[in-house]
Amino acid sequence: MRRHLKKFLPDPETIRANPWLRPFQSSLLHPRLWHLNRHSAAGAIAAGLFCGLIPGPLQMFGAAVCALVFRVNLPLALFVTLYSNPFTIVPLYLVAYQIGRLLIGDDTGFVAPPEFAADNLARWSTALQAWMVDVARPLAVGLLSLASSLALGGYLATQIAWRIYLVRAWQQRRRRNGAHTA
Repeated sequence: MRRHLKKFLPDPETIRANPWLRPFQSSLLHPRLWHLNRHSAAGAIAAGLFCGLIPGPLQMFGAAVCALVFRVNLPLALFVTLYSNPFTIVPLYLVAYQIGRLLIGDDTGFVAPPEFAADNLARWSTALQAWMVDVARPLAVGLLSLASSLALGGYLATQIAWRIYLVRAWQQRRRRNGAHTA
């Protein structure tokens, strides 16, 4: 499985050759950040899934920080954050909002944003701010819950899938070796 994943991931030489990343080489070139095994892959996927729901363009930065702190595979953690993109972010945030509403016991239903009023921009701006405050709590609770669930699910799924792959590889090797000795 490692060989299949390594085809898609950059190597440490890319970091070494990049002049912008030279000041961070001592941290970024730590061997555990580039080693790929079941535990580092599972941790990287969990970090990437969790950080993929961070608002704005900070997803990869968050995944890189998590990879550095937890010493998991850095390129895989960065790659996994790409599941949230311009096509998926709105549905993911809507699901997170609904999960948050469910968890905090909010039964008011979906609160639509105020319609844009070009004739009275000040009133629309005030209404928009009030709407954002109303949506903030369920959205924050939902994002944290969804990110944690995705991270835990991704970690467990990776551990299980990698284990199944190893067991099958061992069985095939045993059959091959058994066929040669018989």
